[in-house]
Amino acid sequence: MSALKSLALAIEVATRARDQADQALMQARRAVQQAQGQLDQLESYAADTESRWATAAAVTISAELMQHHQHFLQRLHQATGMQGGVIVDLQLQAETARQRCVKEEVRLAALQQLVKKKLGARAQLEARREQKQMDELATLKYARGAGGLLNGERS
Repeated sequence: MSALKSLALAIEVATRARDQADQALMQARRAVQQAQGQLDQLESYAADTESRWATAAAVTISAELMQHHQHFLQRLHQATGMQGGVIVDLQLQAETARQRCVKEEVRLAALQQLVKKKLGARAQLEARREQKQMDELATLKYARGAGGLLNGERS
């Protein structure tokens, strides 16, 4: 019985670990989505800024202002590149979390299978024990019945 109690405890711990892994995976996926949203916003802002300046370029703009604008666009493109790197890192973290989920799910399934096997073995042992008792009772009844017939024939 203590083996089954130990397995039940192990299953409880494995279930909690699996649930935590699932939660971590969901958080990692949300982080990827948020980072992608930020990247989309940055790219949209950069495109809007470039289109506004393209129409403004038709108007005479000072060289200094144009230089500031180019510098700003470079920084904006640099920020989008960095955000792309953040997304790659977050995707790797999400994949690691997914692999952990799979590992925890396999571990839990293995423990559940082991409990099922142990319970089956226990039931089989109990069935054998009951069969043995039934066989012994039948043998005793037969022996009593056969003994009574022999005594009855002698009388």
